[in-house]
Amino acid sequence: MGIQVVPPQPGHATVRRWPRYKTDVPVQVVTHGPTHVIMVEGRGSELNCGGMAVSGRFELEIGAQIAVEFTPPCSGQPLSVRCFVRNRQRYTYGLEFITDNDSDYQSVARVESSLENMAMAARSKGNGC
Repeated sequence: MGIQVVPPQPGHATVRRWPRYKTDVPVQVVTHGPTHVIMVEGRGSELNCGGMAVSGRFELEIGAQIAVEFTPPCSGQPLSVRCFVRNRQRYTYGLEFITDNDSDYQSVARVESSLENMAMAARSKGNGC
């Protein structure tokens, strides 16, 4: 299945800190229990420099700190990003990327770079990567 890239509409960029990009990427959600690590699969969408939406048949608590592992579109390089669970609508969770240290900033910078590549590809080809 290919990645669908839909650049944000011009009016939305002024309402949000970062424009959202519609994607459909496989993700692994990593949570840390008291005695073990739990990894579950899901789908990532609505990606931007501040976070992403993740859907799947799993339960996450609002405010929980998790990690999401995925390969950003137009990147080819998998990465892991620490996140806070900020909201939930049924089985879709809104995640905010954490930027507390240099490693976090590097991960988010890689996401930002892939989004810039997606936007350039969408403008030049009209359909994304």
